[in-house]
Amino acid sequence: MEYHIYLAGEIHSDWRDQLRASIQAKPGITFHFWGPQENHDLSDAIGEHVLGEQPNAIYKDLQASKINNLRTELHLKKADLVIALFGEKFKQWNTATDAATAIALGKPTIIIRPEALHHPLKELSEKANVTVDTIEQAAQVIDYIFA
Repeated sequence: MEYHIYLAGEIHSDWRDQLRASIQAKPGITFHFWGPQENHDLSDAIGEHVLGEQPNAIYKDLQASKINNLRTELHLKKADLVIALFGEKFKQWNTATDAATAIALGKPTIIIRPEALHHPLKELSEKANVTVDTIEQAAQVIDYIFA
């Protein structure tokens, strides 16, 4: 069996690698992982790469956002599971958008957030299937589900 897992969250740390390394191998099961474009410069510039130079930073962002949103939508729709990491270091608007979209699409969703973010994420956490505090706990949930 093959499962597609979308890893929503900040792109500035190695949390995705940590999660993948923490999941125990399962005989007969293959996990495919996707997420947002992790090359920040490419993500910000993709609109200009495709459409050419834009008249200002607002249009540059708009064009890049359209392409990034299309990419995210396709991956979320194909996902069997979405894991959204909220860290304390970076603003998490894209993560919140991805998690809310996944939930609206009926995708099983695990939210990872430190206890310090309990209050600002309480409504989103209540809509997710599972909320945990650490990457290791998310891996334990996956190990249990696919045992």
